[in-house]
Amino acid sequence: MLRNSRLHSAVGILLLAFACFGSSGVQAQPYPSKTIRLVLPFPPGGGTDVVGRLLAQKLGQALGQQVIVDNRPGAGGRIGTDLVSKSPPDGYTLMLGTSSVMGTGPALYKKLPFDMPKDFAPVSLVAYTAYVLAIHPSVPAKSVKALVALAKSRPERLTYASSGAGGAAHLSGELFSSMAGVKMIHVAYKGSAPGTLSVMSGETDMMFSNTLPVLPHVKSGRLHALAVTTPQRFDLLPGVATVAESGLPGFEVQQIYGVLAPAGTPREIVVRLNQEIAKVMQTEDTRSRLLAEGSLVKLSTPAEFEKAIIAEIAKWSKVIREVGIKEE
Repeated sequence: MLRNSRLHSAVGILLLAFACFGSSGVQAQPYPSKTIRLVLPFPPGGGTDVVGRLLAQKLGQALGQQVIVDNRPGAGGRIGTDLVSKSPPDGYTLMLGTSSVMGTGPALYKKLPFDMPKDFAPVSLVAYTAYVLAIHPSVPAKSVKALVALAKSRPERLTYASSGAGGAAHLSGELFSSMAGVKMIHVAYKGSAPGTLSVMSGETDMMFSNTLPVLPHVKSGRLHALAVTTPQRFDLLPGVATVAESGLPGFEVQQIYGVLAPAGTPREIVVRLNQEIAKVMQTEDTRSRLLAEGSLVKLSTPAEFEKAIIAEIAKWSKVIREVGIKEE
């Protein structure tokens, strides 16, 4: 009996020691304790890539851990978005979402492998930019009205590129065609960078592109900026008219960027990330670097960001119904 009692006591001590060790081990690992992955659901070279790489660099410095960029392009951003939705909710896999994956895609596609925003924990808005209606210099149109007239004289002959079917660039073209009463051919590419290159080479005639990838080429003359899609003229292109003031009143599209984590990510991690993002995005260095690339800082609380996502989906769902856009 004494031997059994001693054995039970020894086992109890060992179990208590393991419990204490495990507890102290967890407590000794404050977030973040390892590398963080920032998934970009589009290929390198586009606007998402520019914003994402700057954010990764600055956020890594603030958190004291490396933040690596992981480009996961395909299906208009849906492949990378699905990957993040199914990742562990531990704060070590994040995504830089765009209007395409947070608004237009969920509005257009009824059967997605993820539910936006239900399968995500919105962290913070980061930046926004206008879309630019950019055309190849050989297209004989120097204004939106001239482009509409040209498209009407050449039905289903003018082409417009996009960063992927179902994205904001695609739906912008469909909305433009509907409001202008013209028929143009949509050509989808795997990201805004290859789409922009197609217009620069003359492979396609035009594209609704976010400002970041086209601004240098507009300045060099390799592309012509016909109009911007914001309600008022965009600060970075003050001499370029809006689509709305050029004959299509009510036309408005903006590209927004925001950080998302998988649903179930601990609240304290979401709050920490939100606070650090706000700090790094408001520095003069970050603002000036984004401005040089054609984007402006736009921050939010997690709750405000979630409301913005819901509003984007509602807006584009209404447009899709009214215009009659179908899944491709």
